[in-house]
Amino acid sequence: MLQTTKITFKKTEAEWYNYHHTLKEIARLREEIMNPFEEDPDDPTVVKGANSVRSPGDPTERMATRLMTSKQLKYLNEVTKAIGEVYEALPDSYKRLVQLRYWSKHKPTWDGIAFELKVSERQARRWRNEIIQTTIKELGWR
Repeated sequence: MLQTTKITFKKTEAEWYNYHHTLKEIARLREEIMNPFEEDPDDPTVVKGANSVRSPGDPTERMATRLMTSKQLKYLNEVTKAIGEVYEALPDSYKRLVQLRYWSKHKPTWDGIAFELKVSERQARRWRNEIIQTTIKELGWR
């Protein structure tokens, strides 16, 4: 088994912190791709046909192609899918740790998290490490 780098661990943990923000970003990107900016046809400063390059074919097909080829959207979907799958497979106590550590507006200390979970701080950190390592494995990172 490959040793996880410290940078990968921190990056993965950051993805857990940003999970809900990333879901919003995915929705925004999808909306942007599905409804690209188009000039107002009644704008007198727009010369008809000069600023728009339209590719032939079905508009639904073009939109589907843009959705499928967006590297950023693909990456964000991959990360949120992995986090969602890992989260759903966690025992309730681990899920509570995730909610306290990553998804709470109030960022409790490890002591506070351990107290809330009724475990030692060391045990809470072990659970965190398992969660992050499982996510790294799910994503195929190293």
